[in-house]
Amino acid sequence: MGAGRTNVRSLLSGAGLRPTRQRMALGEILFGRGHRHVSAEQLHDEAQGARVPVSLATIYNTLHQFTEAGLLREVAIDGTKTYFDTNVDDHHHFFVEGSNDVFDIPAASVSIEHVPEPPEGMEIVRVDVVVRLRPRDPS
Repeated sequence: MGAGRTNVRSLLSGAGLRPTRQRMALGEILFGRGHRHVSAEQLHDEAQGARVPVSLATIYNTLHQFTEAGLLREVAIDGTKTYFDTNVDDHHHFFVEGSNDVFDIPAASVSIEHVPEPPEGMEIVRVDVVVRLRPRDPS
């Protein structure tokens, strides 16, 4: 999804978010390159490179606002690594240890046969599968 200025404004407005200058600038960086996975630190670096004056705290706040509005999907790899995915359709992920690359696995490629019943008063929203990879040892 290549998103120009007009498309980002529509995207934000359609999600119920006010298209502020910072949200617009970050939205153009996030959505202007098609589907991808970014960390808050990566987005901060890209924003600095694009001369968008924004703090890391604002990046985190904006990413969480975009996620709550349904524009991003949060992908928690472990307790220390979180990525934000511009592809919000149902799918799973490969995570390459060492390089920290994340890429999509189509939902149909993973079969989950048994999901436990949720606790009383709860419902299952989504099942996320993260398949961890590392290069094979050449020996």
